[in-house]
Amino acid sequence: MGSLLDVPGMRVGHAQRIGDGWLTGVTAVLAPPGSAGGVDVRGGGPGTSETDALDPSTLAQNVDGVALCGGSAYGLAAAAGVQQFLESEGQGFAVLGGVVPIVPAAVIFDLGRGGDFSKRPDAAMGFAAAAAAVGSGEADDGALRGCVGAGTGAVFARGRYKGGIGMASVALPAGPIQGPPGAPEVNLPERLVVGALAVVNAAGAPIFPEVPPADREPTLVGGQAPSSANTTLAVVATNAALTPAECKRTATAAHAGLARALNPSHTIVDGDTIFALSTRAVEFDREPDFARQLALFFIQTAAAEAVRLAILDGVRSASTVTTPAGTWEPYPAPPA
Repeated sequence: MGSLLDVPGMRVGHAQRIGDGWLTGVTAVLAPPGSAGGVDVRGGGPGTSETDALDPSTLAQNVDGVALCGGSAYGLAAAAGVQQFLESEGQGFAVLGGVVPIVPAAVIFDLGRGGDFSKRPDAAMGFAAAAAAVGSGEADDGALRGCVGAGTGAVFARGRYKGGIGMASVALPAGPIQGPPGAPEVNLPERLVVGALAVVNAAGAPIFPEVPPADREPTLVGGQAPSSANTTLAVVATNAALTPAECKRTATAAHAGLARALNPSHTIVDGDTIFALSTRAVEFDREPDFARQLALFFIQTAAAEAVRLAILDGVRSASTVTTPAGTWEPYPAPPA
């Protein structure tokens, strides 16, 4: 299944607190210097900051990291800690006297799930998550999945099951691909990969293709009514050299994977948000223009699939949590 760390240069770190009223955390996704980024917010109840900095028309054309946080809007304070860590590494938008790291953020609602509404992430937790970030080969991927980081207090399916963090990756096929009729073949470069990390805190229930529709969790009728405390967040990354505008379009395409993994999705009570990052490490043919179009088609298709797989991995990776606010069991998902 892979992970976001299959994209060379990407780093992921978590910080969380559990017990004594706490059930929340922060996930820091750190990109190598010079990376590009984009974002697409599709849910009706988002909590975000600095997403406008990823607009392709703005001054800063690079992104340094993404902060995914519990704590609802209060948790956006944790992004400052991720910025402080990146500043300590000298990474950021160069200005007179120093650097300003570009770190957009998004949050899930987990307030009160540990038993104390006032226990939520702050800048210190964001700094700790960034400081804990590791890259490919530096950590066991399993330690980066489940009820950790921003997934610590996550639940889904109208609050019935424990959610968490999942990851996945899709390697693109290298070699010749037939272009339009009469056009020469297009060669995709080797080593192109798309990875994703997802925080599953959705109103909807997961869709496993091997489970017949009649046996799936009911999502539209009966049972517990949905609250406004839902959101699925994802970061999708690739080593393909994308522009900021292409990153934004990739984030848009990746939402198809979210919709294929969760039913319903993008509702008024979800804050569904996907960030797309490019390390710009591997160039691909851009001339003639159909070569660029074909490469982007495969990259964006892979992004949607990586997000779908990461969400289902987050469902499978969750574990039972009990706090004064309640007990949440994992979803009875089929084995991977």
